[in-house]
Formats: sequence, C-alpha cells, structure tokens
Amino acid sequence: MQIWRQPSDIPADLAGSVVTIGVFDGVHKGHRAVITEAVRQARERDLPCIVLTFNPHPATVHNPGLTVPLVISVEDRMRRLEALNVDATYLQHYTLDYSTATAREFVVDQILGQLKARAVVVGEDARFGSGNEGDVETLSDLADELGFEATVVRDLRDDSGRRWSSTWLREILDRGDVKAASKVLGRLHRLRGEVVHGHKRGRELGFPTANLQASSAGVVPKDGVYAGWLVRTVPGMKAVENLPAAISIGTNPQFNGEGRTVEAHVLGRADLDLYGEKVAIDLVSYLRPMVTFNSVEELLERMDEDLRQTALALGVPVSGRVDPEQVTAGTDVRRQTP
Repeated sequence: MQIWRQPSDIPADLAGSVVTIGVFDGVHKGHRAVITEAVRQARERDLPCIVLTFNPHPATVHNPGLTVPLVISVEDRMRRLEALNVDATYLQHYTLDYSTATAREFVVDQILGQLKARAVVVGEDARFGSGNEGDVETLSDLADELGFEATVVRDLRDDSGRRWSSTWLREILDRGDVKAASKVLGRLHRLRGEVVHGHKRGRELGFPTANLQASSAGVVPKDGVYAGWLVRTVPGMKAVENLPAAISIGTNPQFNGEGRTVEAHVLGRADLDLYGEKVAIDLVSYLRPMVTFNSVEELLERMDEDLRQTALALGVPVSGRVDPEQVTAGTDVRRQTP
C-alpha cells in the first residue's frame, strides 16, 4: 500500500479512483464495512481504492485542551488498512487552515481534483467541510451535480442499538473490558511501543518484565492485571512470535510508583532481552484490579495466582516464577531465541 502525505506524492498518471474518508481510528468492524465496500467498488471498476484519513485527530486540533487518545497508533492504522487491500492512503496532516475549506471546496479540490474520485464511499455519520457543514445528503447532492457516485454504508450497531464507534471503544477500554472491545474491533486490542528500562523489581522477584511507556502505547485500558500476548519480530528474521504474558498496567502502588507503565511478563521465560525492540501487546482478558498488598510475600502469592490465571485464559501450560539468576536481559549474554 502506498502512503501519501502531500499532493506531490500522488502519481501524475492517476486517472480515477474510489475514495473513502474518515479518521478510522481503531479500524473497527464498522470502519471495515465502509472500507471493504470501497475496495469492492474499486475492484469492480478496475480503479485503485484510496483512503483519505487524518492525523492528528481533528477534535484535538479544534479543541487544543481536549485529549483524544488514539485507539491504535497511526502506524497500526496503516497496517490495518493495508490488510484490507487498500491501494493507497492519503494521510492528511490536519490543521485549522486545512479545516477552513467548505464542503464543496473539499470535494472539488481534494476528492475530485487531487484524488480523481469517480466514486466515494462513506459511513452514515460522515461529516466534512468547515464546521462539519457537509453530511451524507450534501455528498449525495454534490455527486448528482458533479457527476460522481456516492455510496453510504449503514452503521453497524450492537444488540442495544448503539452504533459501533471509536468513542464507544474508548469508553469500553476505560472500563478495562478488553473482551467487549475485541468484539467491536473484530480482533484483540493492541498496544505498541518500545521496550525501555524499568526499576527491575520484577526481575528480582522472579517476574522479569518488558516495560512500555503507557503514554506512547495507544489507548491504555484502566489499571489492572491482564492476560495477553507479547508480539515481537525475531531480530534478524521475518518470523513473528506470540508469547503468552501476564500484563500489569498502572503506577505500581506496591512500590510507590509514579507514572503509568505497561509491563508484560512472558510466562516461563528468563532468556528474553527485549530492550530497544518495538513490540506489541494484545490484551485478551482483565484479571484483577491493581491493589497494594500488606507484604511482599502476599504480593508474590497473588502474582503466582496471576500467572496461573493468565495461563488458563490463554490456554497455555502454567508456568511459575523464573530464577532471577537466569535472567539475561541487560547483560552481556547473547540473546537467545526459541
């Protein structure tokens, strides 16, 4: 999939396309229904399918004091779009100046002018143009006037009638309900980041962890302990490992920690040296809240149970603590891979 960031990136010989428009944060099932229809129409017409998406999130540009954490990183958004057989994505840098275009100007100048759209596919809630003045009726009127085809894909909803949306996903994740989030996403919720050095307390207790800074990982669910998978590309190889992990999210109140972190302990592994690697963490289920115990011994007992519950949730053999003397991360011992 090609990624365009400015008009000069668009091939000069682009003669037509099918375009879909949206932030598509999370690329959840509702988004995929729209994108899949755009891809279908593009193949039917023998044209490229182009996604016009935006970064940063428009809401944060119009409301600088508002924090809208992305459900997934922009990098993962690009990967998800590529997996849906999108031919090109125009990643529009969203600014206040860009947002001043009227709905008509947006369609005429960018959708038809730059992207050469012969057909446009959107969801029911599509809005565009200055002040979000344009909606699906506006798009239909412009299609009739300017000679392109407009298709509106009906929203997907849950059993209660609520529309699947990125806003709803954030609410679900704020509750820590990663199982419900996976139903909306159609896959496990993923965090991504670089493994950084921590305080190494887990290593000393027999639970070495790969630490990600929560602020850079994406939408991080509420504090607690989770079962999931640490996903990494083996250095020097194209192979991907999915490693069962007990995951702690929070400030580590047992040791008066400051700042939220995401820490993943790979079950039964003392030989992993992940420092500096970019890894993903897929969250499967919420196990328990983050609490402070009366003693380290009580904490260890609870962590042993966390390992057991994690193994049961993931359907893998139960593993206990590792020998701290066998932990190789950050040492001169050559990294071992399975």
